[in-house]
Amino acid sequence: MGMMQEFREFAVKGNVVDLAVGVIIGGAFGKIVDSVVSDLIMPVVGLVFGKLDFSNLFVVLGTIPPGTGTTLDALKKAGVPVFAYGNFLTVAVNFLILAFIIFMMIKQINRLKRETPAPAPEAPAAPAEDIVLLREIRDSLKK
Repeated sequence: MGMMQEFREFAVKGNVVDLAVGVIIGGAFGKIVDSVVSDLIMPVVGLVFGKLDFSNLFVVLGTIPPGTGTTLDALKKAGVPVFAYGNFLTVAVNFLILAFIIFMMIKQINRLKRETPAPAPEAPAAPAEDIVLLREIRDSLKK
């Protein structure tokens, strides 16, 4: 068996195709969750904590050259080392929401699997009356 044929069999298997579809949908779902976190949740969290923008929370680790702005983007463009913990907080919240949503999805899938009972094995049909009579005659003749 050639390597190309083995690869074709591997790539066409259902599990590989399912995995590829899952990765594509997961990437799109990740963008949705990222938008929910950055556009809906973090502004509310920032409002609760005093109009705080998490994306601009950072600590400067080096010296700021004269004439450089004090925003995170300006400092990064100038090559100043910064400890950008605000971005990390946003990503952490994003991860927690995504993990919670996946947990809820798996929980529902498992619940649906449990609710569909496996079909009970059918009891063998009772033999016809003439067969029962023939068996009785056979058993009585054996005695």
